[in-house]
Amino acid sequence: MNTKRVVLILIFALFVNCSAIATADRSIVITERGPVRGILTPALRKFIGIPYAAPPVGKLRWRPPKDHVRWSAPLDATRFGNHCPQDASVFGTASVSEDCLLLNVFTPNDTASEANNSHSYPVMVWIHGGALTVGESDDYIPTKLVQRGDVIVVTINYRLGALGFLAHPALSAESPEHISGNYGIMDQQFALKWVQRNIAAFGGDPHTVTIFGESGGGLSVLSHLASPTAAGLFHRGIVESGAYELTLPTLADEESHGQAFATSVGCNEQRARCLRSKSVKKILANWGLFDSSPNVDDRVIPQSLDTAFASGQFNHVPLMQGANHDEWRFFVALFFDLAGGPITADQYPSVVEGMVGPDAAPLVLAAYPLANFDSPDLAVGAIGTDSVFACPARVADQVLSTQVPIFTYEFNDSNAPELFLPPVSFPYGATHASELRYLFKLSWGGRLDERREELSNDMIRYWTQFAKSGDPNSSGVPFWHRYDATADEFQSLAPPSPMPEFEFAADHNCDFWAALFGANAPRAAHISK
Repeated sequence: MNTKRVVLILIFALFVNCSAIATADRSIVITERGPVRGILTPALRKFIGIPYAAPPVGKLRWRPPKDHVRWSAPLDATRFGNHCPQDASVFGTASVSEDCLLLNVFTPNDTASEANNSHSYPVMVWIHGGALTVGESDDYIPTKLVQRGDVIVVTINYRLGALGFLAHPALSAESPEHISGNYGIMDQQFALKWVQRNIAAFGGDPHTVTIFGESGGGLSVLSHLASPTAAGLFHRGIVESGAYELTLPTLADEESHGQAFATSVGCNEQRARCLRSKSVKKILANWGLFDSSPNVDDRVIPQSLDTAFASGQFNHVPLMQGANHDEWRFFVALFFDLAGGPITADQYPSVVEGMVGPDAAPLVLAAYPLANFDSPDLAVGAIGTDSVFACPARVADQVLSTQVPIFTYEFNDSNAPELFLPPVSFPYGATHASELRYLFKLSWGGRLDERREELSNDMIRYWTQFAKSGDPNSSGVPFWHRYDATADEFQSLAPPSPMPEFEFAADHNCDFWAALFGANAPRAAHISK
């Protein structure tokens, strides 16, 4: 018997043995890299902390993700793994571990359908927010989506900050494609490839995959939409508050940023070896919260998002997209009220100039006079919401709606509980990230009251029905019309029940912003990532 045949027999025997174990024990699933042992609850099966790529450490730092080594004994998938490196923030827990390319799989605990292979669940892959610099997958527990929506949800970690988005000429020189940066985007696509190869073993349908994300995660969804390397990896997309940077920087721009970063960490000769020698703490200390951005590298993202959408050169899949009515109040609280005090009337002109530039500031101040608002904080909140989130999202909606089905919403619960920040001098309203509580159980805790639980149920139905069919409509929820630029109709998500909204553009002064900046959000976008 030759050596090759012996190896094949051993591999077959291992597979049969593992398959028999998995059949007998529903907490074990066989993945392509090895078996994983999860947790069974009455409603869910949970497999958490599964590595989808090799740890990006040592020589793999600032390189595309690689396959993880195989394992033979069942891997413990009962505890969340490391978070990707980041400083502590309202959106994330401090971490210095680069061994963080992990994902979590949550499935319905449906013994009958799995036993006869009668049902394949739609799959929803969640990309967390946090400015592409902070955040982690395990803050978002998708119990309601899985139980009520009858879907599988996968939540993922990906490289953040400088470790995920640093572009530099020395790193580009190492690459066969002469590119750098976008490592976090590559990680997300590597996780989507893992889903394609493995999710059937968990009962999922690899041909019905929806990617969805909020803030930086929403921008990531738009980036995959424009990425040819993501083609075929997903079949629908949901963008929550993600259209704040439709015009992406070029690779050359980000390489210049990277050179300044290299100098700041002591790599004056601008060498990759020096960069890789730096500690995670040193790297984190020299990278700002809002320094991370995808870049146009001619391969992973060959065109800026606005250009790709206008030209039709993007992955044509059904979409849902929306924003929250008071997005920017979160940032007013974070950078003013909680950092030194409310904005005063005397400070208002200079704050506006810092957001939109000296040329546009007089026009913006005239369009948003303080007399129209209860406080300067709320005036700045309206300016940021309208110019950075609401109107850019509508621009994208108008362009995309002529090419793919798109359903647009505005989250409008003016009394939504604030999750991340303490009370300030003004009401948060439907601020940035406030819709997340309605979709997930969050690690920050808290509960919705009865009226908001009703809205949450409707949103769960919309999100999961869209994942199943590419259309959010089903019996038992208010009808949601497909977006058409002529009607300009949005679905207003507010308690007790969603309803159509026709005043979105007027409410957010979108004609004014279109005349002032066109499709591009002002410089303030750099504070929102």
